[in-house]
Amino acid sequence: MRALFFLLLTGAVACASAPTQTTTSTTPARDSARSDAGLGATSVPNADPFPSTYVPFPSRTTVIRNVNILTAAGPLIRNGAILMQNGKVVAVGATVNAPADALVIDGNGKYVTPGIIDDHSHLGVYAAPGGNALSDGNEATSPTTPQVWAEHSVWPQDPQFPRNLAGGVTTLQVLPGSANLIGGRSVVLKVVPARTVQGMKFPGAKYGLKMACGENPKRVYGGRGGPSTRMGNVAGYRAAWIRAVDYRKKWDKWNADHKGDPPSRDLGLETLAEVLRGNILVHNHCYRSDEMAQMIDIAHEFGYKIRSFHHGVEAYKIADLLAKEDIGASIWADWGSFKMEAIDAVKANMALVDHAGARVIVHSDDPSGSQRLNQEAAKAMAAGAEIGLPVSEETAIKWLTINPAWALGLDDKIGSLETGKNADVILWTGDPFSVYSKPEKVWIDGALMYDRTDPTEQWRTDFELGFVPFNRN
Repeated sequence: MRALFFLLLTGAVACASAPTQTTTSTTPARDSARSDAGLGATSVPNADPFPSTYVPFPSRTTVIRNVNILTAAGPLIRNGAILMQNGKVVAVGATVNAPADALVIDGNGKYVTPGIIDDHSHLGVYAAPGGNALSDGNEATSPTTPQVWAEHSVWPQDPQFPRNLAGGVTTLQVLPGSANLIGGRSVVLKVVPARTVQGMKFPGAKYGLKMACGENPKRVYGGRGGPSTRMGNVAGYRAAWIRAVDYRKKWDKWNADHKGDPPSRDLGLETLAEVLRGNILVHNHCYRSDEMAQMIDIAHEFGYKIRSFHHGVEAYKIADLLAKEDIGASIWADWGSFKMEAIDAVKANMALVDHAGARVIVHSDDPSGSQRLNQEAAKAMAAGAEIGLPVSEETAIKWLTINPAWALGLDDKIGSLETGKNADVILWTGDPFSVYSKPEKVWIDGALMYDRTDPTEQWRTDFELGFVPFNRN
């Protein structure tokens, strides 16, 4: 019955005993002569009012032998081995030395990969079973809402989280929706049981800013006093950034000299100022290539960087520009043609973008698709082969792991199986790019978090306890 109490026991221990971890907060400078310069009254770069309380789950030194390892950092290692210890990858190669206390798993010729990373998720903010009561992903009250943070809508009991874990997803970025020109801050989560969103937050991960192009903002706000055209969209972005530049200058000056009263805080402009400082990464929903190019021009005008274009069904048309600008393409294998701005989709999009030297990222934007991202990559590989642009498994695994890790600014910690990195690891039942393969075991920070062969190692949220049977498939 351990599964029934897994969350309650581990959650209580973690939340009761965990110190605040790896925050980026800076203590605001205080002027003893002014009480209004105290905590909460000043806009401090990289302030962290909702710090992560995540603590890794108990782990055991583990060796997996006789497996084919796709490291996302080099060629496939056949019949290799990997050692996980103290939450880290300690060794990976043809052979490793197993410590005396290690659990040794014979992989029987199966495959091992890094944990999958989904950089476009709405889990928790559009939680199951759905309905208006759990629809918290779009603050559709104004065309620009940079003041909202997705983490304040995340429901940790969303039963979609354990299903993503069963699909091999170990890290995901939860984004606000795409109704708005500027939709707010994202949050990066580890896919682990927790009672609070802080208990899931990836320690030290940067926030993202969700922006959206094209049809969504003008459709939502066209009759509500907001932009009704694409030129209105662009004017809206630029007006917001103009205000943000002025806000940043005022606060940077005050933080440097503390002369006079501090400027008034504005939560929305505070987020945009952090983007301008490079502390928040921009993730831009955009389908058409011409609009992506315009968004790049806006970024140049105001001095910020776009980290990745999401959805990007026309990314193949400007793949060389994405490579030049070092902007990722977070895209689907074959979604497209479901609305006008998606009409010119091609199934070889990923292969074409990869061939041009840009970073390809397989993303979901869908709770079901996120459970099968390995199959999305496989479909894109097949489409590339059909047009004479074959994609190797060593390349495709990067689309699922190290490339999205880069998009989140976490490629120094996760995304590849290299010594010193977090031990986020999947043991697959077979070749991960086969439709017949599934994750058999999933580790996060070296802790076994999912085992398909053991019902007691299958997480169920409190929402499900008592009426959902064990999954024995």
